[in-house]
Amino acid sequence: MEILLSERKEGVRVSDAELVVRSTRVVTPEGTRAASVTVSAGRITAVLPHDGPLPEGARLEDFGDHVLLPGLVDTHVHVNDPGRTEWEGFWTATRAAAAGGITTLVDMPLNSLPPTTTVDHLRTKQAVAAAKAHIDVGFWGGALPDNVKELRPLHDAGVFGFKAFLSPSGVDEFPHLDQGRLGHSLTEIAGFDGLLIVHAEDPHHLDTAPQQGGPRYADFLASRPRHAEDSAIAGLIEVAKRLHARVHVLHLSSSDALPLIAAAKAEGVRITVETCPHYLTLTAEEVPDGASEFKCCPPIREAANQDLLWQALADGTIDCVVTDHSPSTADLKTPDFATAWGGISGLQLSLAAVWTEARRRGHGLEDVVRWMSTRTAELVGLDAHKGAIAPGRDADFAVLAPDETFTVDPAALQHRNRVTAYAGRTLHGVVKSTWLRGERIVAGGEFTAPKGRLLTRPH
Repeated sequence: MEILLSERKEGVRVSDAELVVRSTRVVTPEGTRAASVTVSAGRITAVLPHDGPLPEGARLEDFGDHVLLPGLVDTHVHVNDPGRTEWEGFWTATRAAAAGGITTLVDMPLNSLPPTTTVDHLRTKQAVAAAKAHIDVGFWGGALPDNVKELRPLHDAGVFGFKAFLSPSGVDEFPHLDQGRLGHSLTEIAGFDGLLIVHAEDPHHLDTAPQQGGPRYADFLASRPRHAEDSAIAGLIEVAKRLHARVHVLHLSSSDALPLIAAAKAEGVRITVETCPHYLTLTAEEVPDGASEFKCCPPIREAANQDLLWQALADGTIDCVVTDHSPSTADLKTPDFATAWGGISGLQLSLAAVWTEARRRGHGLEDVVRWMSTRTAELVGLDAHKGAIAPGRDADFAVLAPDETFTVDPAALQHRNRVTAYAGRTLHGVVKSTWLRGERIVAGGEFTAPKGRLLTRPH
């Protein structure tokens, strides 16, 4: 089932259109406008005036005033399949993603057994995903202290880049890189112009931070200080600059690192940065003691910190927004923040959560599409096929009622374990249907059979 994107058909014409999707509000790279979008062989052939004549034989789907968005591209998802499938799995994760308007995800290399650190392990994961994927799925490889020789073969096999931790990952089979090993791995990756994506927290600062344990969120927050992120990012920038390597900072939560990142970008360092819905919508001040469904690493920080993250999104210092969907079984979410599993499940709710806060702060859906679809597609090199409603792109759509609200009910989620930090929150933005290559894959809670493809890095 593995599909190389270069094998898609070229040369489709508007006159060959099999489907026309129409809305008074279509979000395109040129702005939001009333339009009809023609689709043939799973790809967009044209974006035409709203009331233009239909190509002969084409089927019309008219969404009225609902907004037509490009399907979201989530480049940071822990599916945990195989090996920890009781935590999640490709069937449940991709259903949750589709329900939330996500049509492409890239799976992280850890929390599955085996981790994606060799080509054989990649093939194992692809075989498991092939029949279960409701949306398109790609894979990151892993950079470990002892697998440098595996990096180029993984790159050649089509992973989109390599994940590394600069502090302990939380699972024994995925050890972190110290500064020397970081340089060693990044030298190899830079040799084929690959991408290293980094969990950036400095282990020295974590080790010397107060470790109280217990149910108080304030104690947990103190155990993961901002300067642990800031120090690790500074070290990453130094190595990337020296090697002229491509690096990406994962799940940024510390606003104190933003000046470092902005200065590095201005100097031409090849660095990009993501943040996550939970950092943009939840605050430390509102986390109840013992509520470890809010635990993640790095942690949710204070409201003033959140304001600065939004400013950095607006000015481009932060490039994109991804979920870092990191589920576990409910029993691992103990009331003790020191021992509870750290991770937030957000696939199904990410669009609504970000849109709810974005609209409150004066941003539009065009901004949300840029952060959660266009730039994430660019990050992994899928921007010729994903991330925009434009001719030649895959006909991947989310149909959104942006002004409708819903209250988050964990029982309504498609995640395998329905533990959520958003329980009881009222969010704006109801996904009415999601489309993959011109086929509706979910509407009204009803799913089709899996239609996702396995993606490899374009060569």
